[in-house]
Amino acid sequence: MPGTSEELAPRIRGPRAYLIFVLIGLVAGLLSGLFGVGGGTVIVPLLVLLLSFDQRLAAGTSLAAIVPTASVGVISYAASGAVAWIPAIILAAGAVIGAQVGTRLLPRISQSALRWGFVGFLVVVIVSLFLVIPSRAAEFELGWLNGAGLALVGVLTGIIAGLIGVGGGVIVVPVLMLVFGTSDLEAKGTSLLMMIPTAISGTIGNLRHRNVDLLAAGLIGVAACTTTALGAWLATLIDPFLGNMLFAAYLVVIAVQMAIKAIRSRRSRG
Repeated sequence: MPGTSEELAPRIRGPRAYLIFVLIGLVAGLLSGLFGVGGGTVIVPLLVLLLSFDQRLAAGTSLAAIVPTASVGVISYAASGAVAWIPAIILAAGAVIGAQVGTRLLPRISQSALRWGFVGFLVVVIVSLFLVIPSRAAEFELGWLNGAGLALVGVLTGIIAGLIGVGGGVIVVPVLMLVFGTSDLEAKGTSLLMMIPTAISGTIGNLRHRNVDLLAAGLIGVAACTTTALGAWLATLIDPFLGNMLFAAYLVVIAVQMAIKAIRSRRSRG
C-alpha cells in the first residue's frame, strides 16, 4: 500500500533530507513559540514540497513533532505565568472527542466547502485582530458558563482538525483572545498546552496506520525545541498590537494555502 513510512523512507533519507528536517524544525519552533501554534501549517507543506512526502505521512509526522515542540513552549510560557491550566485541559478533552467526530464525518462532507468555510472564518478573525487588542493584564476567570464554552470550542476545534487537518492553535488562540478576553500571552501558552494530549492521541492513531516517519519527526521536533523558547521570549517583548498584526499576517498565509487547496481540488474534479 503506497504512502506508508517504510516505502517512502528510501527517498527521504540522506544529508540533504536531514538538513531540511532540521531547518523545518527551526522555523516551526520559532513560529510555535511566537504565536502559540503547533507549527503544522509550516511542517506539512514543506515536507510535501521539499521532500515529496505523502500528504498523510507529512501530517502524521508533523503531529508527532508537535509533542516536544509544544511541551517546550508550555514550559516557556508557564515561566512567566501565562498558562491557564484547567481551561487548557477542558479544551484538550473537547478536542480529542471532536477529532474522532471529525474523522468520522470526513468521507461525508465536501472538502472544498470546508476549506472555503475555514477561509471565511480566518478572514473574520484577521479583521477582528485589527479591532480588538488584548490586554496583557487580562486573566482567564473560569466559571460554569465559560467552562461550557471552552468545552464547545475544544470539540469544534477537534472536529475541524479532523476534517481539514488544521492545528488547534490557529483556532484557539484568536478565540481565547477575542471571545474569552484573555491576554495574548495566556492565549498562546494555553493553546500550546491544549495541543500536547491532542497531538499524543493523534500520533498513537497515526503510528497504528504507519503514517509517521519517526526519524523525521524526531529531528524536526528536537530542532524546533531549540527555537520555541526564543519565539515565546520574543512574544513577551512584542507589543500586543504588533503581536496581533504579526499573527494576522500568519493567518493570511494559512488562508491563502487553504484557498489554493480548495481551488486545486475543484479543478481536479472538473
